[in-house]
Amino acid sequence: MGYLNNQVITVDAILTKKGREVLAKNDGTFRITQFALADDEIDYTLYNPTHPSGSTFYGEAIENLPLLEAFPIETQIMKYKLATLPRGTAKLPVLDLGYSAITLKQGASLAITPQTLNFLGNATAFETSGYAATISDVRLMSTFDGIGINTSAAQSANSTTTTLGTNVSRTVIGSQINLRATTVNTLFGTNTSLSATVTIVGLDSGARLTIPVIINQDPQGIFI
Repeated sequence: MGYLNNQVITVDAILTKKGREVLAKNDGTFRITQFALADDEIDYTLYNPTHPSGSTFYGEAIENLPLLEAFPIETQIMKYKLATLPRGTAKLPVLDLGYSAITLKQGASLAITPQTLNFLGNATAFETSGYAATISDVRLMSTFDGIGINTSAAQSANSTTTTLGTNVSRTVIGSQINLRATTVNTLFGTNTSLSATVTIVGLDSGARLTIPVIINQDPQGIFI
């Protein structure tokens, strides 16, 4: 990862690991249909309305921040997407999953129904386009799927059930996300628990939340 010259306009386009995975299938499913904008590098607390040189320089520190090159780890880039909200919006949308962390025993199931707070004038709302959920290591799940959304994007994401190489993340789309912990004992080795993260993104609001997922081995379970 490096820095771009922020004095010129640069288009730096690459594929993420997930994009490369889909491209490598060579089955016609790789189609770029949408794009998003983000401002991960920007620290808005640097805006200085008391700058001694006047209003022209209020944003000087922000304008001089370095820009990062695009890099392929989809879970670490574009965390703060730009979204269009009604004029006068005082609060940014945030997600409520009902959990700050998820802990499951082997074979246990859980359904997550995300809600978006402070969105389009509503205290609580469900987003029309649904929610994208990314598990960092799908091997920890015997089930990880999204239901309730029937858009082409959801159908494409939810039909992908394989991983390639070292990329073991998986993304699904739905209004409800279903999880069931793995029953494969050999994944644990000498460990009694395994950990991953799940990241939920509201597809209309851009709101994002990442929480830890811990799978505890069941010493009394009869698993393979």
